[in-house]
Amino acid sequence: MAIKIGISACVLGEKVRYDGGHKASAFCLQQLLPLVSYVPICPEMAIGMPSPRPAIRLQLDEKQNVRLVQSNDTRIDHTQSMLDYTAKTLPRFSDLSGYIVCAKSPSCGMERVRLFDAKGQQLGKLGVGLYTHQLMQKYPWLPVEEDGRLFDADLRENFICRVFSCHDYQQTMRDGFSIGKLVVFHSRYKFLVMAHSPAAYRTLGRLVAQAKLFAPDELCQRYLLELMQALKNIATRKQHTNVLQHLQGFLKHSLNADAKQELTELIHRYRQGFVPLLAPITLLQHHLKLQPNSYVSSQRYFEPYPESLGLRA
Repeated sequence: MAIKIGISACVLGEKVRYDGGHKASAFCLQQLLPLVSYVPICPEMAIGMPSPRPAIRLQLDEKQNVRLVQSNDTRIDHTQSMLDYTAKTLPRFSDLSGYIVCAKSPSCGMERVRLFDAKGQQLGKLGVGLYTHQLMQKYPWLPVEEDGRLFDADLRENFICRVFSCHDYQQTMRDGFSIGKLVVFHSRYKFLVMAHSPAAYRTLGRLVAQAKLFAPDELCQRYLLELMQALKNIATRKQHTNVLQHLQGFLKHSLNADAKQELTELIHRYRQGFVPLLAPITLLQHHLKLQPNSYVSSQRYFEPYPESLGLRA
């Protein structure tokens, strides 16, 4: 089944912005497009606003509630229309594996959206777009990222890792949750989680070990939420090195002295920043082909997303 990603329609090049333009993302339209199925949404157009249209903004009312109002006439308030739309639309998105929103937008921005006080004075970039706020409240486990942040290589790789991991979990549990499925899934993701959060590695391990203490539906959602929170941490070179050394340990009895030394040195060179992560991973996979180990080979860490995306190169 195709990976479904929600996306702000303007990021796909649709001319739906307030100025009649778009914010087409080359990454979304070129690299990612062949691998996913997009669900484009422009919530402002969906509630009947035209393009072009007067600009809108987030503004606090006298009771400090966030309102979505027209910038040049704050008496025109779109808050309730947007909340009604999200209440009707968001329940249909439970099968999404990620969402890409438009940065800075008062409806879609994920963070750092301009916020104004009741008198119209700017308070700073403190807000979250009203639509995206409701989306993240409804699906706290859903990987959400802004188009602008996808220019950052680390943030882009992290988001894609979460999307493909989320989809894998959803597909694993598609025909119903079971502890057996959870154990198999978790065993494949141990080292990927370790690379992103050693603390979450231990926490998720305990959660799986105590699986029988939870109702199935609760455990299914709790594991996904904690997995996505763990993977949201940017994996560091130090943490990747720790994982690589753990994986090397599984091969200690099958490698000769020269092979061990070569692998050790390559991992050390990665740690120092001289070679990319793909270098020691490729050498590990080479040795696994010669000396198979089904547990290690099954680790999602080796390929958390398609190599064609070039995110580890």
